Amino acid sequence: MTADPRMAGLAPALAATVHAGARALRDGDPRRAETLLLQACGQAPGHPEPLRYLAIVQLHTRRAAEAVATLQRALAVAADDALLHSDLGTALSACGRRDEALASWRRACALDPTQPTPWFNLGRNLQQDGDTEGAIDALEAAVSRAPHLLPALVLLGDALVHAGRFDDAAARYRAALALHPACGDAWRGLSNIKTVPLGAADGLALRTQLRRGDLAPGDRVAMGHALGKLEEDRGDFAAAYAAFRDANALQKELTPWRAEAFERFVDAALAATATLPPPLDPTLGSEAIFIVGLPRSGSTLFEQILAAHPEVEGAGELPDLGIVLQQESLRRGQPYPQWVPQATAGDWDRLGRDYLARTARWRSRRPRFTDKQPDNWKHAGVLRAMLPGATVVETRRDPVETAWSCYKQQFYAQPHFANDLADIACYLRGSTRAMDLWRARAPGQLRQHRYEALLDDPEARIRALLDDCGLAFDPACLVSHRAQRSVRTASAAQVREPLRAGTARALAYGALLEPLLGMLGPLAG
Repeated sequence: MTADPRMAGLAPALAATVHAGARALRDGDPRRAETLLLQACGQAPGHPEPLRYLAIVQLHTRRAAEAVATLQRALAVAADDALLHSDLGTALSACGRRDEALASWRRACALDPTQPTPWFNLGRNLQQDGDTEGAIDALEAAVSRAPHLLPALVLLGDALVHAGRFDDAAARYRAALALHPACGDAWRGLSNIKTVPLGAADGLALRTQLRRGDLAPGDRVAMGHALGKLEEDRGDFAAAYAAFRDANALQKELTPWRAEAFERFVDAALAATATLPPPLDPTLGSEAIFIVGLPRSGSTLFEQILAAHPEVEGAGELPDLGIVLQQESLRRGQPYPQWVPQATAGDWDRLGRDYLARTARWRSRRPRFTDKQPDNWKHAGVLRAMLPGATVVETRRDPVETAWSCYKQQFYAQPHFANDLADIACYLRGSTRAMDLWRARAPGQLRQHRYEALLDDPEARIRALLDDCGLAFDPACLVSHRAQRSVRTASAAQVREPLRAGTARALAYGALLEPLLGMLGPLAG
């Protein structure tokens, strides 16, 4: 057996103990792994490698803060060890210390540029933070060092899509498929480049792979959606419907959704927000423009228009509002929205300022920013107390088109309600009911804009959108498809096309969607 250079300086028996600890973790016995590694650390307190493995166990058992401390002990012994810095970045990231994590990965890349893992970790996290160009550079470095690193190829494809480099993205996805023809993430990425349809050879490859009995469920779901999109583009709507139906049925088994729990949440949120205290500062949050609405309702397009304005940064789907409210729930020991009636004006002011502090980096270049996290509609009712100066733009699209588009789209993070037409109809009815009531309570803050109206009369509707947001008209917003920015949603390709009417697709499915019309009831018109 070739000696492990990282074990140099350890007695053979002690090195064997470290290896045994690593094997125990791989075999699913973290308790034994930790016992062995603590023993090794005790016998060789000045050696970094037992400490590194111990930190891996601590991370595996969700003790990230302990892992950070352990890795810092190791770095005190080996300050220029690239792998230690890379692992420290992972531990810091798990603690939510984003900037320090990025610095650790950059340090690892500088110390040993030949290793792909720090480049991959750096690129993945830059992409999550919205630094698409930085992510592309780091992921290209990872791929150049490890051409067969499948996750790096797929993630690089995603980043290139977000940057609007669709041909380059397709090449990376196809490189991933050359390595693993059943890579669902690569098929999803190719299918989401909606301006470039899949071809006949892709259809043959998809059908061949879907006949395999050893597919991972997630790969089968993704390939089913890709096949559905291909059949729709070919005009075989019955085959497309069948492919979407089978993919969604499997996904629903993996991630079930409870309509009753959702309906109870909507009732509770409406009741809890009926009366809120007047804000301490009515202008708090005037920097923020929330874009809310169901997925596939046009929210990415509306954000693209606003982000073309010289005063607005398009931040995309930010998690911060949900995180702030979840942290308050944890602090109070009550789930949201149960605690809402007890919150004072001072509480809401504190929470609003917390949100603004968390999102401050999106105002470093421009004074205002958009936040288009789809789930934020669920919190729209508290914004008149928490961020009373913010603008809330609700996007709506024809309900049948919205529902069907949700059903046939595989998202990067699949909403659990989107796998069943009855669930989608329930979700759409609930969100419509809530937003209608919240808009009646705060008409000056919550503004509704319709996708079809925008396509029918772009300039008039864009002027109205800017006016609702308190922005002066800027002609750049009329050609928002030319805006150079990262778009990190399934609509990344579509919003880089000029505005055009005639985007409806559901009618082509005819009688296949009659059950959906019944489920939507009056909303279907």
